[in-house]
Amino acid sequence: MTKTSREPGSRWLVLVVKLPAEPSRHRVAVWRELRRIGALSLGQGIWAVPDVPVFADGTARALELTEQSGGQAVTLNASGRGPEDAARFQAMFTAARSEDWTEFLADCGKFEAEIAKEIRIAKFTLAELEEEEQSLERLRRWHRDLTARDVFGAPEATQAAERLKQCTTACEDYTERVFRALHQTPEQDR
Repeated sequence: MTKTSREPGSRWLVLVVKLPAEPSRHRVAVWRELRRIGALSLGQGIWAVPDVPVFADGTARALELTEQSGGQAVTLNASGRGPEDAARFQAMFTAARSEDWTEFLADCGKFEAEIAKEIRIAKFTLAELEEEEQSLERLRRWHRDLTARDVFGAPEATQAAERLKQCTTACEDYTERVFRALHQTPEQDR
């Protein structure tokens, strides 16, 4: 199957960013923004993203941060010289998303272990429940962000969606236990 110029993976935006050495906070801000959107680092100051709308806002923010810091940026449209180049870029981008999903899956494991620990030690407080709900919401936001930028569908995405459901179920179970413990009367303890 050959890609047309409108399909994801056949068109890329390449950003060439040059920033002043000092203060370093400017370089860090641009780097963080590009990492946040999932840009692929091709070398010092050179980044690429698929030319699809999901990356437009983040790319614009990185360019704005570059200008505000007194740096320079050039944005280039690229397509590669042939299907092999497009496939190579797509594979590199998908590998980066696979790393993101692997990190997400590890955090799901930490979340589930934390819930299991709270159940094991019978820590059924509203404060702990609120903390666990905040952690679950962070996982949901992270999953949503990763899903948006995983335009080629890394293989770990399906497992990540399932693990997020498991985390949600674990939190719901913990919530029930907290409310049962809070509504239990002293006579019910006997």
